[in-house]
Amino acid sequence: MSLLKAYSQLTKTGIILFSVVSALAGYAVSFHLGQAFDPLQPVLLIVGLYLTAAGGFALNQAQEWKIDARMARTRGRPIPRGLFSPAQGYVLGFLLSLFGLLTLLLLGQAPALLGLLTLVLYNGVYTLLWKRYWVFGAVPGAIPGAMPVVIGYSANTPEIWRPECIYLFLVMFLWQMPHFWSLAIRFREDYQNGGFPVLPVSLGVNRALYHIGLYLFTYVGVALMAPLFLQAHVLYVLLVVPVSLKVIWEFYKYFQAREAKAWLPFFLWTNLSLLIYLAVPVMDKWLHWALTYA
Repeated sequence: MSLLKAYSQLTKTGIILFSVVSALAGYAVSFHLGQAFDPLQPVLLIVGLYLTAAGGFALNQAQEWKIDARMARTRGRPIPRGLFSPAQGYVLGFLLSLFGLLTLLLLGQAPALLGLLTLVLYNGVYTLLWKRYWVFGAVPGAIPGAMPVVIGYSANTPEIWRPECIYLFLVMFLWQMPHFWSLAIRFREDYQNGGFPVLPVSLGVNRALYHIGLYLFTYVGVALMAPLFLQAHVLYVLLVVPVSLKVIWEFYKYFQAREAKAWLPFFLWTNLSLLIYLAVPVMDKWLHWALTYA
């Protein structure tokens, strides 16, 4: 394995790209039409968020490398394979996080403080406590996972308690439970070998499916209530409504089948729905502006 590929695995580059996209959605939603556009802002957001997230993931793998070595899905990661030592993971993670937070600080205090809060929750509380000792640790653990969209929003304004920011946070927060627990069902034996008391391991697959349904319907419900939080126009009707119905239908098939192979369509449609739920407010906002002021 090349050093670049090992670094990419250590810092989970694929997941970071998803986080960057969500942060840009938050940035675009909070951008006021008519305000001066500084092209350096989104660049600093991308670089700062990338470095901060990469540092957090490197620290996480240094923290959990012994557990990763016991799980078939993760034993090929760079530290269990000996491509990086745990100490190197810690040092690299600390430096990436530090430079990431300093870059976010160039955007303002709010993005940097939110970035620091994300690291504390993810590497300090979730990794060491919630994930290891609590069946429902994924629920509060979804808070740091939803923070990139808030960090992106705060790049334009520190007023993050606005309805549109709350909407973006909620859809990212609620999405993570169906996403994670369906993965946990699929890799149940792995999590059991790793000693993680995830929901399917501790309470069984049936209970996990019921909880997935609970959070999924709440997630879809928030998306369908988007007009109460922010501007919603034609793309909301054309995309959000049909995709929401499709996700519910895929969950129904998944719930009825209860087979390992049935999880993938539901998993993929759930992930696609999040991209749509985040993208539509941005596209609707700018499309409405273009039609109004063109």
